[in-house]
Amino acid sequence: MNAMSPTEAPLDMLIVGAGISGIGMAAKLAMHCPAKRYLMLDRREGLGGTWDLFRYPGIRSDSDMHTFAYQFAPWTEDETIASAQQIKAYLGEVVDSHHIHDNMRFGRTVESADWDSKTGLWRVRATLADGTKEEITARFLFLGTGYYDYDSPYDAKIPGLAKFKGKVIHPQFWPEDYDYTGKQVVIIGSGATAVSVVPAMAGTAAHVIMLQRTPTWYGIRPGRDSLASRIRRWLPAKWAWALNRARALRMHEFLFSRARAAPEEFGAALKGMVREELGEAWNEADYTPPYNPWEQRLCLVPDGDMFKAIRGGHASVVTGEIGQVMANGITLKDGRKLAADVIVTATGLSLATLGKIKVSLDGVPVDPAQHYWYRNCMFSNVPNLAVLFGYLNAGWTLRVDLVTDWLTRLMVQMDAWKMDVVTPALAADHDLVEDQPLDLLSSGYLQRGKHLVPKSTTTAPWRISMNYRADKAEMTSAPIDDGVLEFERVRRDIPLGLTLP
Repeated sequence: MNAMSPTEAPLDMLIVGAGISGIGMAAKLAMHCPAKRYLMLDRREGLGGTWDLFRYPGIRSDSDMHTFAYQFAPWTEDETIASAQQIKAYLGEVVDSHHIHDNMRFGRTVESADWDSKTGLWRVRATLADGTKEEITARFLFLGTGYYDYDSPYDAKIPGLAKFKGKVIHPQFWPEDYDYTGKQVVIIGSGATAVSVVPAMAGTAAHVIMLQRTPTWYGIRPGRDSLASRIRRWLPAKWAWALNRARALRMHEFLFSRARAAPEEFGAALKGMVREELGEAWNEADYTPPYNPWEQRLCLVPDGDMFKAIRGGHASVVTGEIGQVMANGITLKDGRKLAADVIVTATGLSLATLGKIKVSLDGVPVDPAQHYWYRNCMFSNVPNLAVLFGYLNAGWTLRVDLVTDWLTRLMVQMDAWKMDVVTPALAADHDLVEDQPLDLLSSGYLQRGKHLVPKSTTTAPWRISMNYRADKAEMTSAPIDDGVLEFERVRRDIPLGLTLP
């Protein structure tokens, strides 16, 4: 696609990001606003977003696919914990069924987006892989760029790492076709990434050690939901999907609320399952976290695969602090030494807002941290912009479904009123009580990055909530004309309420 000329008709929406969020938005446009003109840009050369970026061994969902899949596109595989390849294939099917592919443009890095209040348009500038610059104008901008920094993961400042003579790999940049056969591997970290990598490498590597500073809470569940499979055989597809999704939602809500209400009892149950899986390999100190369950995201271990690798002698867990990385391994502060040919730094990710796109209003930069969330997706006093930030304690896609339904309802209503611009208006002298939704979990990457995200309050609509059921009730019932949103036409000489010719 060549750069748009100033006289070319602007898009109705520009979507940035060809992952779960962007594809969900495009599908809803196809379903509810089929006449809308849109494009989707992505810096990568294929769809999938996070699921295309990360290539480390064993990458898989850490949410049940009955809640991680879109509500409008049933998950029909037997596996309820899916691999990255399965998720990408699923997204490809959604793209095909809603004819999205013709509207996707890959290899384009969006650099900036400036709102022109005179024309009521976003002017978005992107750079192609060959350095060519491109400008696109659009009435509405949707950022489905996720919240990770795709360029720079968190640097844990591991002492002496530069001295290591073996291979150092960060999971975010896993080398293609890397052969770790027969190698001594130390994975630094104990989060969802490490828990996926350990069983995938175990058995091929000589031995895999997961080196953790502090233990993690683990949840064990089957990789396949046999009851869900039977329900699909017994009931019509639409009913089966609704029932399986409702079951998964209810179970997750119950477990999360139970963990918060009775942490000691819940923690004892989790440890009991791990102890049973490990047998003689159980060590209390390695599996007793210094925080309560669900104060950080629970690490899912489907079929107990990591614990099977440990019990079989192919992997082990070591708890301790790094003293120094040496040429051939790691020395811990307590004096223990871990031999290594490969060090995997699964030490966490960094947050990034707006996909690191320079967003501005009439040339004035937008600092997300100085704005408030509106209805889980828009920013206070920023027109025609939506940003997708998923749930921390549930499947990301649950928010995608709610937000994209609400946005298409908003757009349909704006068409009926013949309005071009919508702004969540918040007065400077407001008396809102602030909340910090990222404090729901104490995970390091959230606490390091919470100063980058918009503000949130204790009540709707000026918040981003982490309660899916409450959000669903709000987003489906709240009127579009709620006294907060301000609408206008680009033709400002025509009073509101009159019909444009």
